[in-house]
Amino acid sequence: MKFIQKTFFLILAIAVVSCGTTEMATSSKNSSSATYWQQKVDYQMEIDVNVEDYTYKGKQELVYTNNSPDTLRQVFYHLHFNAFQPGSDMDIRSRTIQDPDKRVGDRISKLQPNEIGYIKVNELKQDGKDVSHSVHGTVLQVKLNKPILPGKSVTFTMNWDAQVPLQIRRSGRNSAEGVALSMSQWYPKLAEYDFEGWHADPYIGREFHGVWGDFDVKITIDKDYTIGGTGYLQNPNEIGHGYQDEGKTVIHHSDKLTWHFVAPNVHDFTWAADSEFVHDKMTAKDGTILHFFYKDKPSYEKENNFTQNWKNLQSKTEDLLLYFNEHIGPYPYDQYSVIQGGDGGMEYAMCTLITGNRSFGSLVGVTAHEMAHAWFQHILATNESKHEWMDEGFTTYISTLAENKVMNGPSENPHSGSYNGYVYLAKSGVEQPLTTHADRYQYNQAYGIAAYAKGAVFMNQLGYLIGEENLQKTIKEYYNQWKFKHPTPNDFIRVAEKVSGAQLNWYLTDFGQTTNSVDYTIASVDENEGKATITLERKGLMPMPIDLQVTLKNGKKVNFYIPLQMMYWQKPNAGNVQKAWSWANPSYTLETSLLKSSIQSVEIDASQNMADINREDNKMSF
Repeated sequence: MKFIQKTFFLILAIAVVSCGTTEMATSSKNSSSATYWQQKVDYQMEIDVNVEDYTYKGKQELVYTNNSPDTLRQVFYHLHFNAFQPGSDMDIRSRTIQDPDKRVGDRISKLQPNEIGYIKVNELKQDGKDVSHSVHGTVLQVKLNKPILPGKSVTFTMNWDAQVPLQIRRSGRNSAEGVALSMSQWYPKLAEYDFEGWHADPYIGREFHGVWGDFDVKITIDKDYTIGGTGYLQNPNEIGHGYQDEGKTVIHHSDKLTWHFVAPNVHDFTWAADSEFVHDKMTAKDGTILHFFYKDKPSYEKENNFTQNWKNLQSKTEDLLLYFNEHIGPYPYDQYSVIQGGDGGMEYAMCTLITGNRSFGSLVGVTAHEMAHAWFQHILATNESKHEWMDEGFTTYISTLAENKVMNGPSENPHSGSYNGYVYLAKSGVEQPLTTHADRYQYNQAYGIAAYAKGAVFMNQLGYLIGEENLQKTIKEYYNQWKFKHPTPNDFIRVAEKVSGAQLNWYLTDFGQTTNSVDYTIASVDENEGKATITLERKGLMPMPIDLQVTLKNGKKVNFYIPLQMMYWQKPNAGNVQKAWSWANPSYTLETSLLKSSIQSVEIDASQNMADINREDNKMSF
């Protein structure tokens, strides 16, 4: 096994013991590495699935360790399946937002009792004694019999009944492509508690946040079903289904099989199952075992060459894995699974569920994006409910580059789509800052563009600010410092500052916390004693350093670099360095030694890596 198995028992941050504190997050705490702590939870679960009516019974033993400096007097669980009921927050939100997700719409409101999802807690004990609890939609509130002191652990035992909802959003049964069970967010999941307090958000179909821990899960299901998902299968020679040792004969003596999985140091556990799954696997060059689960249905062949696409996907998945290893950091687990299921594409620990009946390019694209989430969410586990742009945006940035590489570079400017999307949003009048909670966007489209496109632009534009080499160093150092933790935007930007030496808080503030935009223009190119004098203007509220390119009539290009004063720094190898431009000054005059008569054009940001929302006035030609 890789380094995760050597370290996952040691990954806990240092617990700060302070028995006199109460359950509240104080303003003095933050997620900088000097004061960082995180909770830990270990799950042992057993479920018995009835594939006839899609119900299951569950047992859970959960050991929760309080590594915070606070005394906890209550805890919260997520009961995500409760969202799939008429009248739920997810149902109401979908029916009242102006641009609902078409996959949901009003479908939840029309579910019949045998089609809804639910998790019903039958019994809950704290250290062997019944404990008071109450259900609030998708959240279970537990009033503790005895507070959990800093540095102490408690054991909760629970049994529950559940029903898998008809496929609505991500989770569910009988997907549009015929996958029987897409089991994400299927168990009572302890909510995260961090320096900001409890994150017991109701589930409306958006993002997730979870506690790091170890999972030991046994799933009993009809013997004809194949399971793929999170964790390492512990009994392959009892199960078969393509997991067993080569040449090993597996004989099933009952109608059901119990699949036993162990997943070390993850913050989620997901699985999918179907009686018609084809299970392929290959070993990547780094030793990672790649699993592929898909339904080889003849009806798909006519439309998308389905089977051959899934076969061809396998080598591309290896290429993607190796790209992410090189450009972010080494994948720490021993396996990764690409599974047909769900209703689009969604990332989970050690696996993804994707819809599989696609063109080959689309299949590679969705795999690239969801696999990149194995790093930007399932290793670097931001609270994606509050910082969804770090999850989706950083993933979009790196997966776009990876896809462009493994598909042999069809695009010279692979991030242009993200820039175009962001500019559209910035001009739309409905943009909300990236600090907006994922559930609080007025429009689904505004959320999507902000999280995916603007988040990707944030990362790529950082390369414009500090140079591409420093950006690549920042990403790798961010991985090294914050893997298996819950980093915040400030944690990321501090890494960028330390790597580059530039001051960047202003960048996080303007681009990440406001809707201020970048808008520069070339006001004039005048002549002074034959020499060109270039005047630039800042029309937007957000400042930037300026890369200015002058193209001469003989074809030569002369680059000027105007630092931003508040960065107190200069970008390496940026060209002829000029005096710094202070933010408060709306204009800047550059006196050159170039003859105006020799100039063909002057352009702000010829690389187009600066997110100027009006590029039409960035270039002046003669």
